[in-house]
Parts: sequence; C-alpha cells; structure tokens
Amino acid sequence: MKIDLVSEHASPLAALGGADAGGQNVHVASLATALAGRGHDVAVYTRRDGPELPDAMSPWPGVTVEHVPAGPPRPLPKDDLLPYMPAFAEWLADRWSAGRPDVVHAHFWMSGLAAVMAARRCPLPVVQTFHALGRVKRRYQARADTSPPQRIRLERIVAQRASAVIATCTDEVTELAAYGARPDHTHVVPCGVDCDRFRPGGLAPRRDGPARVLTLGRLVPRKGVDTVIAAIADVPGAQLIVAGGPERARLDDDPEVARLRAVARDARVRSRVTFTGRIGHEQVPALMRSADVIVSDPWYEPFGMVTLEAMACGAAVIASGVGGHLDTVADGVTGLLVPPRDPGALAGRIRYLLADPGRRRVLGAAAAARARSRYSWARIAAEAEAVYAGLRLGQAVSAR
Repeated sequence: MKIDLVSEHASPLAALGGADAGGQNVHVASLATALAGRGHDVAVYTRRDGPELPDAMSPWPGVTVEHVPAGPPRPLPKDDLLPYMPAFAEWLADRWSAGRPDVVHAHFWMSGLAAVMAARRCPLPVVQTFHALGRVKRRYQARADTSPPQRIRLERIVAQRASAVIATCTDEVTELAAYGARPDHTHVVPCGVDCDRFRPGGLAPRRDGPARVLTLGRLVPRKGVDTVIAAIADVPGAQLIVAGGPERARLDDDPEVARLRAVARDARVRSRVTFTGRIGHEQVPALMRSADVIVSDPWYEPFGMVTLEAMACGAAVIASGVGGHLDTVADGVTGLLVPPRDPGALAGRIRYLLADPGRRRVLGAAAAARARSRYSWARIAAEAEAVYAGLRLGQAVSAR
C-alpha cells in the first residue's frame, strides 16, 4: 500500500525531550519504518518549522518525510498551530489530488482535522490516532490547559468523521465513545517499542554507591516528577535521577526545572536529586539499565512510552495506575502500579523494591518478555496494517 502519515507538530526527525517532542515523535518514526519494512511505501507529512529544511528527505528505506509549508517556518508551540491547519489541509489536498495514497493515518487532533478537511476535496480513508484527548487534558489541568478553546469540539468532529479511529489503550476507548466515535470503527492498537535497542543486558555504565531511582521524560507538570521527588524524601539514601527537559546547559533557565528544584529543596533532598537535562534517545537504554528502579508517575497518561521502554530493558518499573499503564503494567507481575499524586504510596513501593533485588529481577524479566511478545514494532505495524486493509476492502467509509 501507499500509506501517508500526517503528524503536524511531531516530526519523526525531531530531537526528543522538549515540551512538544516526545512519545508521538517516536511513534510516528517507528511506525513509518516498521510499515516500510513490511513492503509499504510510506510518506510522513509534518509542518516545516525551519527555513533550512528541505522540501522532502528520505531518512530511512521506504520512508519519505515531507515538510509542509503551513505557518511561519520556525518552531511554534503546538497549541498555537490551529490557525495554520487550513493551509496544511489545502497543501495535503493538492498533494493527494496529484497522487492518491491508499490510506491516510493522522496523528494528533490537529493532524486529523487537516486530514479530514483535505479528504472532503479528495475523498480518502482517514485513520485517526489522537495520542491525547482534550477532554482528558481539560479534566486534569483545568485552567492550566493551554489548548485552543475549540479543541474538544473539533476533536469530536474528527472522531466522528474519520473512517476509523485507533486508540492506543483500552482506557481511551471509553473516552472516544463519549466523542461519538462509532464502536465498530474504533480499534485498539498500542504504541510499540524497539526491542533491539531496548533490551535487557547490553552496555550499561558501571557504578557504585547508593540505590538509583530514575524518572525520565518531558518536564511538564502532568508528568508528576514533583511526586517522585517528594517520595524520595521517604526513601533514605536513594539517589533520584531526573532525565529529560532542556539541554543541560539550559537547565538553569527552565521554569519547570526551577519549580522542581524548589520542591527538592523544600523536601530536603536537593543533594539527592540530579537533573541530567535532555538525553539522546540512543543513550536512554544504557541509562535505564543503570537504574535499580524506574518510576513514571504522571497524573494521566495516554500511553506511556517511557514505561514500556523501561520494561523492554528488563527494569523494575513503578507506574501510576492511569491510561496506558493499565494495559502495559500487570501489577505485581511486570511491575507495580500506584495511585497518581500519592508520594506516600510511591515511597513505600520504592522501598519495597530496593529492599528485594530478587523481586526486582523477577519483575524485570517478566516485563521484558511482555514487551517483546506484545509490543514489538513488527506486531504493532501488522495490527495497523490490518486496520488499513479493512478500509481498502470497504469495511469502513472514507472520511466524511
């Protein structure tokens, strides 16, 4: 098939760790390469955010990335991109009129909006993956939510007009039903993990000293890093590594880092908390393998790529019992689940695992086995392909 992926703000080529660069970028890049590995012709359309970027490039065999001229060619927060989606849609419609793909797969709500707008002029089956939902974000962030006020209304339109909707976890299916997404057009296809890169053993830095707890990801309030810092205050002697955020040289200028450092100071653990800054994706597996326990404690989590990557490395993981974590982490079998925003419960789980190396090894081995068997990109690409193939056979209509 000729498969077009639309990812308006999350380029598969972007450096990870910034406010708007994380799991979706990895997902789009990995899905594109896995689909190409299955013999498909894949194009990814993402917004041009730099004047030096070429119109198109081929970073991996079978995959082309095209930079769409929509809005100024410079980085913009994703929440500021909505006014440029009509131009994005018009460009897509022109491209598809010249050469139609068999299926379009949009990632994030604004990509879906552009895709269904374009498909009105050039009818095509559009598959939609939201990656995060405005109604969930609004529920947890309230006034701190910087999404455009029209987001929930427009997401509902995308959910109803897409030919098929892919949820990344079972928890999302209920949220999508509230948007009016048809159950017979809704499928669960989770995110995947590179099991060659993220695996037990391999190269990991040698270290001596205190127990190491790691939390990794974008440094935004909903990721719950403040809860992890508060928990470390009740885990005597343990060191907490906070990986992610801006480049190390820019840590002192970052407001979220300043807030988290204040949390650590108030909890009297400043000397036991280290901020590494942005970590290259190629460096993450070794860092994960160096930790005794890896914690991911967001308030809500559409999927949770970091937790899955840690599991694939054979790490002992503790995750908040929300969103995608409820699918990936079998509590007590492949890791431990805790209530979100509960430092006392989290501290107890960390102490429990640090006191029992054998238990950590058992959980880690089961986690790695589950990651390989359920979440390899080869399997995820095959499941996405099955959704696309169903649309080609007429089991769902083109975007309306």
